[in-house]
Amino acid sequence: MSTNIPDILRKLYSGDKRALARCITLVENEWPGYEQLLQQLTFAKNTPVIGITGPPGAGKSTLIGALAGYITSLGKKLAIIAVDPSSPFNRGALMGDRLRMSDHYLNPNIFIRSMASRGSLGGLAPKIFEVADIIKASGFDYIIIETVGVGQSEVEIAALADTTVLALVPEAGDDIQTIKSGVMEIADVYVLNKADRDGANTFVKNLSMLAHTNAHDGWEAPVIKTVATKNEGLVELLDAIEKHHQHEFNSHKKAHLMTEKALMLIRNLRTKDISFETIEQELQQLMNDKNFNLYQYVSKFT
Repeated sequence: MSTNIPDILRKLYSGDKRALARCITLVENEWPGYEQLLQQLTFAKNTPVIGITGPPGAGKSTLIGALAGYITSLGKKLAIIAVDPSSPFNRGALMGDRLRMSDHYLNPNIFIRSMASRGSLGGLAPKIFEVADIIKASGFDYIIIETVGVGQSEVEIAALADTTVLALVPEAGDDIQTIKSGVMEIADVYVLNKADRDGANTFVKNLSMLAHTNAHDGWEAPVIKTVATKNEGLVELLDAIEKHHQHEFNSHKKAHLMTEKALMLIRNLRTKDISFETIEQELQQLMNDKNFNLYQYVSKFT
């Protein structure tokens, strides 16, 4: 499939959603010209990339839906990337954007894209960095990325997002000591969703103490109480996100996050010729051999 890169980029920069969708498909499927497209991307404005993560049951999708409604009520344009868990058999997304974001699917100021994590332990999708940059180049005011919510391993989002929002619920209070050893440190903003439930005030107090302990670069993560089903706390949440985006961080942190992103892209490039389907077919034959050694098998790829 041939693609006129200068022409499609011109349409992308003008805000053409069809061009945006085509660019994403081009990159996800690695069609001819996709590398040239990525290398020629330019960004007219500094669009905040907001990662929203948290354990299952925290109400992330409901929170994003409510926040989307508030953002568009301000006359802003929003893109949402929903990273879904994959089927272990067909590698596709198990949940879709129409199901979870049905209230906003026809809103002309919202662009929604579902991506399959395809087994990624970090909660992100293999082409998430590239897709986020394509959307960023198309002129949206905000980009929200929702991860699958797999728990402690979900730290890749910190390398991608300008602001990482960790959504929790009062019931997580008993597990705060366990949570803080992993994803708690990556949060730039804490959100206590479903804050009308019992135990919310106590959890906010404990969370605030933890935020104070983890403060760095002059930034202490605020704790925002929300009730997404009632559209409560959305003004405070967006304000906290804006303040974090405008905060001046030292260059070391930015360089560290850029290095993380670069390493992930390099890793993906080095393994792009390795096919899951081919390996699966080979292993199906080899695993019947009682002397089969997996470590010997994988050594041929190094």
